[in-house]
Amino acid sequence: MNYKRQNKDQLILLVAVTIILLLMGIYFFQKKVYAPFSDVKVRVYPTVLEVGDTLEVSEITSMPGLKRWEFGDGSLAMGDRGSHCYKKPGFYQVSFAINEALVYTASVEVKPSSKKDNADYFTTIEAPSQAMQNEYLIFRANTDRASLFSWKFGETGNIDAKEPFVIYSYQEPGDYEVLLYTDETAYPVVHNITILPSYKNLTEELNVEEQYKAIDHDFKEHLQQIALGASFNEHYNYLVKKYLCGNENAFVTVNSAKKNSFYFYCMGLRFDRKAVIQSVKVGFDEEVRCVVKIAVEQILN
Repeated sequence: MNYKRQNKDQLILLVAVTIILLLMGIYFFQKKVYAPFSDVKVRVYPTVLEVGDTLEVSEITSMPGLKRWEFGDGSLAMGDRGSHCYKKPGFYQVSFAINEALVYTASVEVKPSSKKDNADYFTTIEAPSQAMQNEYLIFRANTDRASLFSWKFGETGNIDAKEPFVIYSYQEPGDYEVLLYTDETAYPVVHNITILPSYKNLTEELNVEEQYKAIDHDFKEHLQQIALGASFNEHYNYLVKKYLCGNENAFVTVNSAKKNSFYFYCMGLRFDRKAVIQSVKVGFDEEVRCVVKIAVEQILN
């Protein structure tokens, strides 16, 4: 009886020791695998800065592995340390990973620059880089600091407008340098734009106008047929081959606002079938060989 009890006690003791050793093994395994990341020391400084200032980041424990920094604006850095300059104010999340495992995150606040010398950085011009002769174009000054504006569009040699939002039409084709002067910029903000001719520069102006009226009218008729549900391939391929030199991505502006490629615009006409084409005006490339831009005026029936 005592012998059986002794064996039972020994079995219980053996099971208990086995459980204790197993738990200790799990603990030390977890400690070995996961604990190193908890020991990583990361420095992100400063956490509040201005546009143009430099953010410094570093992993000061020098743990081995593939290290990646993400600065929250799409920029990355690899290695133990790095630096970054933010271009726009806002709140950004900085993260640090080792071997693709996230180790550390920090929030960084970027304020607008208080330095007047950096005011140029905050003023930009929003405008197309290419347009057609006689097309009405929108020029917008993007800034949160300037209050005085002077535009030179490069055609007259004079100041053409004094508002942050301007509509302008070039009378002659060519390459122009647009200058925007503000009370918060040390130098003018520059924007380059190319104006394509709206008709060929032939000797007899009357014949040129008549030829281009015919092209505009031909475009209008074939686009209207697509909108009415006629053979898409017939009318679409006719325009692409005859006028676009095979370029299905030619630029289309609808009612001076909506922009699209020629292919997607025609696909919209095909499936919508409610558009009434009122007018079409084409623009050619510099060699006056291929239509590269189409301005359409239309209404929905």
